[in-house]
Amino acid sequence: MRQKDTLALTAKEIEDARSAFRTFDRDLSGTIDSKELKAVLNTLGQDPTEAEVFNMIADVDSDGSGEIEVDEFLVVVSRAKEMASTNDDNDTVAAFIAMGGNEDRSGEVSVEKLMAVVEDFELAIDLPRLLQDVDKDKSGKIDFNEFKLLMSK
Repeated sequence: MRQKDTLALTAKEIEDARSAFRTFDRDLSGTIDSKELKAVLNTLGQDPTEAEVFNMIADVDSDGSGEIEVDEFLVVVSRAKEMASTNDDNDTVAAFIAMGGNEDRSGEVSVEKLMAVVEDFELAIDLPRLLQDVDKDKSGKIDFNEFKLLMSK
């Protein structure tokens, strides 16, 4: 693993990734190829394309073997997790915009609008209690950070 690569994985995720790596290293060579990598990522809840798998290997394959070792694999899993997190954040921004916020994450969503959506869609959530937890400044308006926190509950 290169010095600049910092893993965005918990100890449990590292343990799970190492275990998955060992499972798919069928020939016990200490490496896995692109087909094996795709299968491993699928078991970890990721669904990369063939091109993404190729790029993942090329990006971390420091010896140019076309295969990755366990430390290189941990970097791939960490990056895949970060990409999934970015996608989740994009979904949150899209929802914020749909509720009246701005694309650059500025603006606010009114509590009244949130209440109307909950009622319109007959959602079984205790919005007043959730708002108590997230509307820290008690403004009656939800900024992006408060909205993101609300969406994570």
